Amino acid sequence: MHSPVRTVARKVWRDGGLVHGGVGDGTRTIPEETAVALTYNGGTHAVMMATPQDLSDFAVGFSLNEGVVRSPEEIEQLDIVAFDDGIELRMWLSPDKAALLSERRRHIAGPTGCGICGIDSIAEAVRPAAVVESSRTFSPSQIVAAIQGIAPLQEINRKTRAVHAAGFWTPSHGLVALREDVGRHNALDKLSGALALAEVPPGDGMVLLTSRVSVEMVQKTAALGAPLLAAISAPTALAVRTAEAAGITLVAIARADGFEIFTHPERIAADADTRETVNVVVA
Repeated sequence: MHSPVRTVARKVWRDGGLVHGGVGDGTRTIPEETAVALTYNGGTHAVMMATPQDLSDFAVGFSLNEGVVRSPEEIEQLDIVAFDDGIELRMWLSPDKAALLSERRRHIAGPTGCGICGIDSIAEAVRPAAVVESSRTFSPSQIVAAIQGIAPLQEINRKTRAVHAAGFWTPSHGLVALREDVGRHNALDKLSGALALAEVPPGDGMVLLTSRVSVEMVQKTAALGAPLLAAISAPTALAVRTAEAAGITLVAIARADGFEIFTHPERIAADADTRETVNVVVA
């Protein structure tokens, strides 16, 4: 199977020239980027550039977020097949489900930063997100603690400083799952798959992102059913409008000293449960 990281040779250029004396020669660990094809009943539905790790989670999360299936159980078989130039995630659905999929099949050629490449209509690209209904509240200290808890668990990013992460945090268990990928959309798909396979209730916690918040990140969070989305970077205007309509509390530009609230601030309450939590990360 493909490794998620590679060590490559490099030279260092500093102050107008190459660094000599052996200091400038060496290696650097960088993330791998692999073509990953998602197929259903023998037909290719999407090809995404992704980090070759947690691929079962990716297959399940992508299928859920794209509306191909409603639960992991609807995927009757999943085979991960590695080739020299990529990986196929071969999924098999029931004949009825496969027939429905064939009616709306589209092909995606997705570069790293792309989440909706290949969509063939404006209406599909800006489709309304699912509406999240949850009475769960969170305290400001919980949001700050959750964001700060991501970095220590980013194993690939610690080695490479070049990948995104998506995590899920609950008041009772802390950070229960975290997934990394060169593509921020892929990281969130992997997280969705991990939570679904572990049967973690999405309405009890918040999604955490190390990237900016675009509309498709809100759509995926809504499909997951999480009531709060927190990110270290800023949202787009369309992401804010979509989060407002979907009933999602959108928190962004989150740092150790605070954050900004863009939608549904009523879920952030100073008297939320602030009992100490322990991270229990889904493997």
